Amino acid sequence: MALPLFLPCAAGVEAWLAEEVQRVLPEATVHTGRGGVGVDGTPLEVMALNLESRLAQRVLAEVAAGPYQSEDDLYALARSVDWMQWITPQHTLRVDTTAQRSPLRSLNFAALRVKDAVCDMLREATGERPNVDTQHPDLQLVLHLGETHASLYVDTSGESLFKRGWREDKGDAPLKETLAAAMLAAAGWQGTPDAGGALHDPCCGSGTIAIEAAQIACGIAPGLKRRFAFERLLPFADAEMRAQWQRLKSHAQSRIHASAVPIYASDVAFRMVDFARRNAQRAGVEHAIQFNGGDALERPAPQLPDSLHGTLMINPPYGERIDVAGKAARPSAQDRDTPDDFFPRLASHWKRAYTQHPAGWTAWVLSPDMKLPSAMRLKESRRMPMWNGPIECRLFRFDLVAGSARSRPA
Repeated sequence: MALPLFLPCAAGVEAWLAEEVQRVLPEATVHTGRGGVGVDGTPLEVMALNLESRLAQRVLAEVAAGPYQSEDDLYALARSVDWMQWITPQHTLRVDTTAQRSPLRSLNFAALRVKDAVCDMLREATGERPNVDTQHPDLQLVLHLGETHASLYVDTSGESLFKRGWREDKGDAPLKETLAAAMLAAAGWQGTPDAGGALHDPCCGSGTIAIEAAQIACGIAPGLKRRFAFERLLPFADAEMRAQWQRLKSHAQSRIHASAVPIYASDVAFRMVDFARRNAQRAGVEHAIQFNGGDALERPAPQLPDSLHGTLMINPPYGERIDVAGKAARPSAQDRDTPDDFFPRLASHWKRAYTQHPAGWTAWVLSPDMKLPSAMRLKESRRMPMWNGPIECRLFRFDLVAGSARSRPA
C-alpha cells in the first residue's frame, strides 16, 4: 500500500529537504510545501526515508483527511481507518494535536475523541482495547487541525529524527543534528574536495556540526544507530518487511567509506572537546575528525594542501541575549562567557589566519543578530533565514579574501 507522506522540517529548509527526498527516492514525485515536503510512499519507502533523511523532523503517513466542524466529525474521521491493519489491542497509543485557526475550544478533547475512535474499533473487533502510553507508545498519531480541514497521521519515526542515537554527552545548548545538517546543505558542503573541501568548526561544543559533517563525508546514514516507531507496527512486522529492513540497513552499512577531506573541531572548553570526542566515537567517526582545544580567537588555521578549499562552519554561543524580535535582553549564563568584542576580534583573527591559503576559505556563521556583518566589519556574500528552535537566525556567508574585508563574487 502507498500512502501520502509528509516530512516536516524547520522553516527555510524545505527546498533542501525536497532535494534530499528526491535523492533517496529518485522515481518519486516530491511536493514542496510550507514547513515540509510531501511524497507518496510504500512501507519500503517509509523505512528508507527514516533511515536516510538528515533534514526531516519526522516521517508522517497520512491515514485520513477531511472536513470537520466538531469533535464528533473527528471521531468519525478516525473511525474511517482500519486500525486492525496497524495495531493489536496489545499495542499502546498516543494522540498529539497541532492546530492552525481551529474553531475547537479544546485540543485535548479533540485528541481524546480520536483515541476513543481507535479504541472503540479494536474493542468491537476483538473484545479488547489498547492502552494509552504518553511516553513510549507503539502507535503515535498526529492530528492536525486547520480552520475547516483535519488530517490524521501515523508517526512512523517515533522520537524526532534529530535524535541520531549517538549523543550522550552534551553542553547547555546543544545544536540539533537536523539544524547542523541544514547548515551544511545550505553551504553546499558534501564532504568531497570539490564540494566544500575541508571543514573546521572552531566553536564545536559537543561536536554536532563536525560529527554530522563526518558522517556525510564517510557515507554513514543518519538513522543507522537508532530504532524507529514503524518497527513495532503491523505493516512492517511480517517476515518479508523485516527482511527488507535488514537489507536496507546492510546496504547502508556497505556504503560507509573513509572521508576524502579532513575535518577539524576545536573548543575553548576542554570539557566540551572531551564530550565531542566521545560523541564522535559513538557516531563511528572519531577517526575522521581531528579534535583540539583552544580559543577560536587564537587557534591557527588548519594546514591544508594548496589546492584544497576550506569551509569554516560556526554556531557561536548566543544563548538568549537576542530574542526572536532581535532586541537586546539580559545575557544568559552562557553569554557572560562571550565578551562584547568577540565577533570583531574573531573577524580580525580570520583575516590574519585564513586569508593566506591559496584555495581560500569560506566562513558560515549562524546568528540571530541581523547586524552581525557590521559587528564583524565583514561584508556577507549571502544571508539565509534559518530557525534554531524558536529563535529566528540568519546563516551568513563570508568569503575570506587576503588583504580586504570585501567579499568575492558568490
